[in-house]
Amino acid sequence: MLEERKAAIAAEQSEVILAFARAHAESQTATGTVEPEALERSIAAQIGLACRVSPTEGRRRMRMARDLHAGHDQIRALFAAGQLSEYRTATIVAATAHLSPTERAQVDHALAEQHVDTLGVRRIHDLTRTLAAQVAPEKFAARCRAARTGRRVSVRPAADGMADLTAHLPVAEAVACYAALAAAVNEAAVSPEPLTRTRGQVMADTFVERLTGQATAQDVNVEIQVLVPVEALVDPGSPLPAQIPGHGPVPVDLLTTGTGRTTWRRLITRHGVVIGGDSRSRLFAGRLAAFIRARDGGRCRESYCDAPTRHLDHIHRWTDGGTTEFDNGRGLCAFHNQVRETRGWNAETVGAGIVTTTPTGTRYTSEAVVADPLRVTTVSQRSVA
Repeated sequence: MLEERKAAIAAEQSEVILAFARAHAESQTATGTVEPEALERSIAAQIGLACRVSPTEGRRRMRMARDLHAGHDQIRALFAAGQLSEYRTATIVAATAHLSPTERAQVDHALAEQHVDTLGVRRIHDLTRTLAAQVAPEKFAARCRAARTGRRVSVRPAADGMADLTAHLPVAEAVACYAALAAAVNEAAVSPEPLTRTRGQVMADTFVERLTGQATAQDVNVEIQVLVPVEALVDPGSPLPAQIPGHGPVPVDLLTTGTGRTTWRRLITRHGVVIGGDSRSRLFAGRLAAFIRARDGGRCRESYCDAPTRHLDHIHRWTDGGTTEFDNGRGLCAFHNQVRETRGWNAETVGAGIVTTTPTGTRYTSEAVVADPLRVTTVSQRSVA
């Protein structure tokens, strides 16, 4: 019963999201010509803030609400009745995003006949893609070709001094890479030296060695930005961990092992917040840029957004007389730096926080993260109507 309620509430929220998106688009276009992409960014950003999620998730929810009303009548009905969860509904919508409303309706009808509400997520995903390929084979082939252009490598920080390095590749290339690493395990197993590592460890070490050209995986050259207290650097017995912007706390001894070159860069803080100098340049550069990125933890300063910092923004715009100094700078992702320039958006410093005002007049406050290991790391975010 509670699961049905959750799904039904999510469906109701989706309807509200669509109504807001349409109303805001009409109000913006009524005042003159508006760039479609900028308008979509603005709407997605507002939905993200209101739902307390990232703008990427806000955009996904907006597009899902739109597409549900463009051919997915039966799926939408199951969603509203609580028979399909939000995640399973989103899986169907994403797999048919390239279809026209008429083509979606054909898939929608076939899914209802297959009792999609009784299937698991993987089966729903595979069935929906199969039906989409049957309904529009040329579009399906074009979608697969276009997907190859999205190949990329990304890194995400993980807990306990680890990180996830992900390669998004065509399936044949991904399998070939994995097979090469698996072959390295077999080579290590028949080596005369005793094997003291697990299969996963051998594959991971081989991956690092072949990419970096190092003799062993641990001997990579790194530069580490470490925030004070300095006890974490100078006292081997100190329990205080190092603080790496964007990655969090890490024991110092884990960063100083191996024979690779390790460079320490000390950043000065006051009450756990990095402080720095100023500049007369329009662009934040050099140490000033490093200080701002470190203070913001290498993440976007906007509320609910965890994307990596891509741009350094003037809180009080340069064109409006803002200066290029530490207190007037903040790290933003590419999305929020672009949406900031959309009509109706404004940012200002109020006390220790930055207040963002959306085109509807809603205000969101994001305060600086306290980076001092002796303090509890928190981010205070609140919405004020």
